[in-house]
Amino acid sequence: MFAVYLTITLLAATLNGMAAIANVIGHDYPKSQADKLGVPRSWMRPLGMLLGTGALGLLAGIAVPVLGTLAASGLVLYFLGAFTVHLRAGDHHFAPWTLYFSLAVAALAVNLTCR
Repeated sequence: MFAVYLTITLLAATLNGMAAIANVIGHDYPKSQADKLGVPRSWMRPLGMLLGTGALGLLAGIAVPVLGTLAASGLVLYFLGAFTVHLRAGDHHFAPWTLYFSLAVAALAVNLTCR
């Protein structure tokens, strides 16, 4: 079971870390999404920092389980907020959101199950 935990945690941390970097460096995709959803571009760096903190927390959770649980919970809440923003803006393209949200939920589930 630890192998499943490690695989899901590393995958979730990697994808969220890549998204965090894209937000922090100002890549075009997060900017275009922010414009489409009505989110101020000034929020991109702080949102990227939240994603990065979640990714690092997942990795730290391998050594300190409570950090992994808190990080995964925070990512689940982050993506629920993102879902709300998408609905508010009338955007119903949820494929990327589904991937990230599912990984956050899976990371939380395996963290709670394995630890």
